[in-house]
Amino acid sequence: MRIVVVGGTGLVGARVVRQLEAANHDVVVAARSTGVDIVTGAGLDRTLEGAAVVIDVSNPGYADPADMLRFFEAAGATLLAAGKTAGIAHHITFSAIGAERIGSGYYRGKYAQEALVAASGIPFTIVRSTPLFEYIDAILDAGRSEESVRVPPLSVQPIATDDAARVLMQVALRGPANAIVEVSGPNIYALPDLAQQILTAAEDYRPVLVDVAAPFFGARPGVDALVTGAAVRSDDAGFEYWLQRALAPA
Repeated sequence: MRIVVVGGTGLVGARVVRQLEAANHDVVVAARSTGVDIVTGAGLDRTLEGAAVVIDVSNPGYADPADMLRFFEAAGATLLAAGKTAGIAHHITFSAIGAERIGSGYYRGKYAQEALVAASGIPFTIVRSTPLFEYIDAILDAGRSEESVRVPPLSVQPIATDDAARVLMQVALRGPANAIVEVSGPNIYALPDLAQQILTAAEDYRPVLVDVAAPFFGARPGVDALVTGAAVRSDDAGFEYWLQRALAPA
């Protein structure tokens, strides 16, 4: 079965590609570096030719919420139109827990993308995930100053990127659900506490300050907006395991 991974050179996509290749599947990477532009459609027709499944883990690379929304709307429409023409049997989109209820920032763009997928007429599965551990690092960077690190007062249920990639591979090898599937990490943390542990492990001793005005990917979610009751595999990587690997020498 030929599987196209859109955004296959990114954080999640590269791991999905590695896992699929290790399982001896026919994998095609679609990214700008491989000559594919999902906004303009350049290179899409040849890339999708003969494919049965598309896994879309693309990201805009923009910080501005309006730019994120424009990207997800334009790229979603272009990719789905090309997929319909190519006869794609299963379109999988990697989305975010909270997309339907947060309504701002990155989450508004993901919800718009989900709506396009659901209305496309292509059999689909939308995989909503809690934030990746690596994304927590990005939030810390956004709130960092010389004196402190500011983060919003949220509960988070982060998942290791390798675990999220494994779920996407499993979904790709099944039939389309034509529904939303939610996945999460095994544990719930207060974001300020998690931030302090990450900083301390990296020998960064700046204090973590709780700031209700600090954004989370351009949004201000409710305290429990990023947690879910999704079933979790018992062998999913928890925070301590992820942190040990993240700090290990390359």
